[in-house]
Amino acid sequence: MASTADIKNGVVLNLEGQLWSVVEFQHVKPGKGGAFVRTKLKNVLTGKVVDKTFNAGAKVEIENVDRRDYTYLYTDGDGYVFMDQTDFDQITVGAATVGDAKNFLLENQQVTIALNNGNPLYIDLPASVILEVTYTEPGLQGDRSSAGTKPATLETGYEIQVPLFLETGTKVKVDTRTGDYLGREK
Repeated sequence: MASTADIKNGVVLNLEGQLWSVVEFQHVKPGKGGAFVRTKLKNVLTGKVVDKTFNAGAKVEIENVDRRDYTYLYTDGDGYVFMDQTDFDQITVGAATVGDAKNFLLENQQVTIALNNGNPLYIDLPASVILEVTYTEPGLQGDRSSAGTKPATLETGYEIQVPLFLETGTKVKVDTRTGDYLGREK
């Protein structure tokens, strides 16, 4: 059992059976009264962010979260199969854990998976990925009713908004956090 003195950015706490990652923390010692630790915590599974205050010296339960590099191999029914890059062990991660990352996963792509006691918690993708446009309508010059964008389907099946000049077969850079078009890739 650790105390509030062990709280640092990135540490994962177990509070009431849920895992919370410390985003920010601040030790506060007011003029009168006891010292305390003000934290901003992010739920590891849901992404919900909350503010929580601990009395100085209070006991907290710190969880061990192992972040390892994996290579995405293939989809097997409801699971996604990844291979550890160090010992070549394969793990299957459920679709619920993969979440929206499935929109940007290609075979042999490198990802980071956070594990707690061997259970996958979440998948960290690179900030952006290069994907090919598999289908988009031809853009009409002068059509500005849609602010110069049109829908395009990527090779993963995900649909994004792209500029009118892009054609099928073009490789584009996509932000994995927001799903936004970032630019053409040469």
